Amino acid sequence: MRAMVCDGTSGPAGLRLVDLPPPPLPPESVRIRVAAAGVNFSDRLLTEGRYQRKPPPPFPPGFEIAGTVMETTRPDPALPPGQPVLAVLDHGGWAEEVVAPHDAVLPLPPGLDLDEAAAFPIAHGTAHFGLVDRARLIAGETVLVHGAAGGVGLAAVACAKALGATVIATAAGPERLAVAGEAGADHLLDAATPDLRAAVKDLTQGRGVDVVFDPVGGDLFDASIRCAAPEGRLLVVGFASGRVPAPPANLLLVKNLSVIGYDWGAMRTRAPDRVMGSLADALEAWAQGRLKGPRVGARRPLAEAQAALEALAARAVTGKIVLRP
Repeated sequence: MRAMVCDGTSGPAGLRLVDLPPPPLPPESVRIRVAAAGVNFSDRLLTEGRYQRKPPPPFPPGFEIAGTVMETTRPDPALPPGQPVLAVLDHGGWAEEVVAPHDAVLPLPPGLDLDEAAAFPIAHGTAHFGLVDRARLIAGETVLVHGAAGGVGLAAVACAKALGATVIATAAGPERLAVAGEAGADHLLDAATPDLRAAVKDLTQGRGVDVVFDPVGGDLFDASIRCAAPEGRLLVVGFASGRVPAPPANLLLVKNLSVIGYDWGAMRTRAPDRVMGSLADALEAWAQGRLKGPRVGARRPLAEAQAALEALAARAVTGKIVLRP
């Protein structure tokens, strides 16, 4: 089978397309023919040796895939051969075949496109679990989503709307804001707004927001502290800005704010049943028409994985990039 592999230290420039033998099928696992694989910032970290897990090289990156079941180690009426599925992996998705643990595979609802399905697990999984399990979002609350034109940000907009929240979205520039609006955001603010605190306060009649979903960090996080409502929850998802903020403890105290650290990958290791249950709930919400699916901003052949990572780093694509083996 063809696979895109890396040595885990050279970064995207070290990726190469090779022929590998199909992976073995251990107990409690499923072999899947890959139709599409998602591209994530964590894949770049994996190629550079900066991700928390470091597989023995050479290995294929790729944490999420969609495809069809080839075989399983035990009969399962939900996963017969030919069944379209998505799967969450520790790595290895950038290949023509993968083997995934049985409990990391979910059947697709009818009508979900395989490209969209490949873009679903990490973005929608991160957003849904974060808002429901970590931030305890309640219908009727207001959510501020930063980086709302990226894959995870768009998923957070869609999930917050599906959960009955009002959504304020920030993104860089009118084109990216328009994408967030298409995902369902109620209010749009340019991330470069000079006084974001004042703009958010105006939109919330001076009260502020109940939940902040922040994959950006830096100055946007600093502003979020100041426009959070009393007893607000700030969900720390990442630091795409490059600066890790240091929350002022005095503001946390006087406003009774909660800053909640959130790493979906770590939660998947620590509480796999909760995480996969949340992902199944998100798929069900999509099937019922309550949740918008991923926006696939670009589709590239597997051989162009390096270019896909470069486009992701440059924020040249709105939504998700998928690779097609």
